[in-house]
Amino acid sequence: MTTTGAHPRFAEALDDLGLGHLHARIRRFPDATRTAAEAAAAIGCEPGRICKSLVFAADGVPVLVLVDGASRVDVELVRGELGAGKVTRADAGVVRETTGYAIGGVPPFGHRRRTRVLADRGLLDHDTVWAAAGTPYTVFPMAPAALITHAGATLVDVRERLS
Repeated sequence: MTTTGAHPRFAEALDDLGLGHLHARIRRFPDATRTAAEAAAAIGCEPGRICKSLVFAADGVPVLVLVDGASRVDVELVRGELGAGKVTRADAGVVRETTGYAIGGVPPFGHRRRTRVLADRGLLDHDTVWAAAGTPYTVFPMAPAALITHAGATLVDVRERLS
């Protein structure tokens, strides 16, 4: 196993999922790519080709939401999808406790704890998306449909709509 700078837990998850070939495709940057805009600039792509992995709390239970980097999550749509009373962004402690990663480096799979995962349908508008590889300095490319499958995500419409 070669980690190429990926977080060791994520590197292990790639191997466990039969995705070891992705180790060679992980890109490490000297500057952090914590935000979709930073990642897109470093990669040289538009922000929509970045897959953001965001943790929310639905009635206090963590849920991971995957959305393209050009979009914002509509928490009311997430609430409706989950049938929850209240949905809020999880704080940094909850993100690290749930996923094992810091905000800005959360990958779409390979987490410390199994959580419910929602993936916005807009990710499928791209042939390839880039997601964090467990650190704020590493990313990897993957076809969105495969990423959604490996994340065990439910495909939903949860991004904000511009009026």
